[in-house]
Amino acid sequence: MTYPEFKAAIQQHLRRSRAGATWVELRDKLGLPYERACPEWTRRLDEDIGLVRRKGSGRALVWGLERR
Repeated sequence: MTYPEFKAAIQQHLRRSRAGATWVELRDKLGLPYERACPEWTRRLDEDIGLVRRKGSGRALVWGLERR
């Protein structure tokens, strides 16, 4: 999977999900081939699509998009 494919999948899913999603939810729902999110790609998503991560329950971070 290339970064543009990864970015498109994450962005499409988060646009449809107002509540956001944890990495595990994204990975399982989208069938992503990674155990953990790549830190470099995650930083790029911050700038490219306005990814934000906020505290969820327990240790989970909920991924979402900035409200623009």
